[in-house]
Amino acid sequence: MNESNSPDTLPRPQKTQGQIVATQARRSHKIGWIIVIVVVLSLAAGVGGMKLYTMLFPASSTLTGRSTSGTDGNQIITQEEEDVAGVVSKVSPSVVSVVTKSQGSSFYGTAEEEGAGTGIIVGKDGYVMTNKHVVDGATTVGVVLADGTSYDTVKVLGSDPLNDVAFLKIPDVSNLPVAELGDSTSVRVGQKVIAIGNSLGQYQNTVTSGIISGTGRPVSAQSGDSVETLTDLIQTDAAINPGNSGGPLLNLQGQVVGINTAIAEDAQGIGFAIPISATKGILKGVLENNTVKRAYLGINYIPITAVVAKEYNLSVKKGAYVFSGNNKTAVASGSPAAEAGIKDKDIITKVGAIEVGDRGSVASLVAEYAPGDTIELTLLRDGKTMTVRVTLAAYSN
Repeated sequence: MNESNSPDTLPRPQKTQGQIVATQARRSHKIGWIIVIVVVLSLAAGVGGMKLYTMLFPASSTLTGRSTSGTDGNQIITQEEEDVAGVVSKVSPSVVSVVTKSQGSSFYGTAEEEGAGTGIIVGKDGYVMTNKHVVDGATTVGVVLADGTSYDTVKVLGSDPLNDVAFLKIPDVSNLPVAELGDSTSVRVGQKVIAIGNSLGQYQNTVTSGIISGTGRPVSAQSGDSVETLTDLIQTDAAINPGNSGGPLLNLQGQVVGINTAIAEDAQGIGFAIPISATKGILKGVLENNTVKRAYLGINYIPITAVVAKEYNLSVKKGAYVFSGNNKTAVASGSPAAEAGIKDKDIITKVGAIEVGDRGSVASLVAEYAPGDTIELTLLRDGKTMTVRVTLAAYSN
């Protein structure tokens, strides 16, 4: 993701590997009549069954009650089971099912469509975070809590203009259980994670587990006829099924490290989650004043890889190379970056204390902050390290 005065979408000029095309994990279906064909078993099958039973259990045999000998293996709890069960017990009350209705089309004309996704309670007064694609185009949005309590008139407060995140508000509630948000910048490949979601729109708070398979993944995610390009995603092999969109990806402390958003249809065990840290800046404004605003820096950049470093003869192999191209200037006029003195061909190596690269891109790291926050950026310019302070503005379309 690349910063500019418009969405961060400066293409990389070098050749890259093909981007994964995934399907966003939202469940939808048209409401209609379902014809059920009932197959009636013949009496002969029952008779055959009785003959087989008498062969296996002759008259002299007696059936007894449940055996009490030996050890019930189900009661032997391993440390891993205890860890998973503890996370589920802690977080499940904060996971909700999101149900939507929208107008679609069918062979016979307009039809009402139902959709299902998942959400995370992030504010005790009814604030819920979910995926943007879960609620896009919905005429009505409802929320079902883990205890079965349902709310039919849920308000969509708004969505992140550059990411697949939306915020909802359940009216007239208080003291809801809030999920604890973790730090996605420090997640590790191989780390154990747990996903909870409304699988297939039928199995509320389904629990799956796996590991983090990779970080910083770019994905083109498809939902219906629309395709959205997402970057910096966490890859996991924890099962993410249709209906899981918007649900939490959790570490073993029960902290949310990602928002489950997409699955690779042509693969097994490849799912993706939005890093939770990239939502914290917007969430701050949501909780403080009900506004959905993203922090804005105002640069175009190329994420530095070994290939980019070689092509542009750069002295480092990770960071963000501020670069003009695709009919966009390197630094937008009047932007926070321009006011801070950032220039074309600067290399941003840190946002605050966090290195740009494996722990996140500039766009994701800046998204941890709210408009009006002042941050420190570390730059390389003409081979020299320097720092600048930037006061972030609010992004506008």
